[in-house]
Amino acid sequence: MSDQIIDLHNWFQTPAGQYLLRWEDAQLQSSVADIFGYHALQLGVPELDGLRANRMPHQWLGMPSIEPLTGASALRTALVTDYAALPFSACSLDLVVLPHTLELSTDPHGTLREVERVLVPEGRVVICGLNPASLWGLRQSRAHVFKRLGLGDLFLPDCGDFIGYWRLRDWLRLLSFEVEEGRFGCYRPAVRSDKWLERWAWMDRAGPRWWPIVGAAYFVVAVKRVRGMRLLGPAWKTAPVRANASVSVAQCAQPPTGSHE
Repeated sequence: MSDQIIDLHNWFQTPAGQYLLRWEDAQLQSSVADIFGYHALQLGVPELDGLRANRMPHQWLGMPSIEPLTGASALRTALVTDYAALPFSACSLDLVVLPHTLELSTDPHGTLREVERVLVPEGRVVICGLNPASLWGLRQSRAHVFKRLGLGDLFLPDCGDFIGYWRLRDWLRLLSFEVEEGRFGCYRPAVRSDKWLERWAWMDRAGPRWWPIVGAAYFVVAVKRVRGMRLLGPAWKTAPVRANASVSVAQCAQPPTGSHE
């Protein structure tokens, strides 16, 4: 086996990487299409156009550095920024997409805290991540052990840390996010060829029913809640008072007049 460690961009070109991107793209397009607002931001992974189906007029891709990427599917970097220090004012974005951003960040909790700061109340954050409690996660953990012994190579790029699904939900809850959607996918084993991925395609149909929480990837949509805040819609306008509306008046009974016998 080769000792070469593949980077994330090249790994996305492999059959397993393309399989993962197809599933995540389907989840993103179905979820962000109905999220409305004016300003949307995606942080990282330009190979995945997470805002393609969204109709917000202002959309940006943020990266930690300018990386020359080839291919028609690669998005153009709009700004270079530290994920834990975004150049946006508080409560200014309606949607933030994090495709594996927390896994690749040196400060994932700080990144999520910064996302909470820039989101407007009721704004959404969409997160894609790799599940450590999956066939892919178990193979990667085992490969790390053999790698230390100089045997074999890694199945996934060694450029980040897994963040478990339930751990992520705890982080979101601490930052006053409420999870609206949460699902798993990519149940096929950690194989490298298209031929073997197709042979295990039946697991994508059986996985959500028989072992739903062991998919190789998870997808989360959470909304920012602000306590004590009430959004005003069209119903905030008071109904006009009609001048001819009848008003009931309470009357006190008067005692009868006359002399007492």
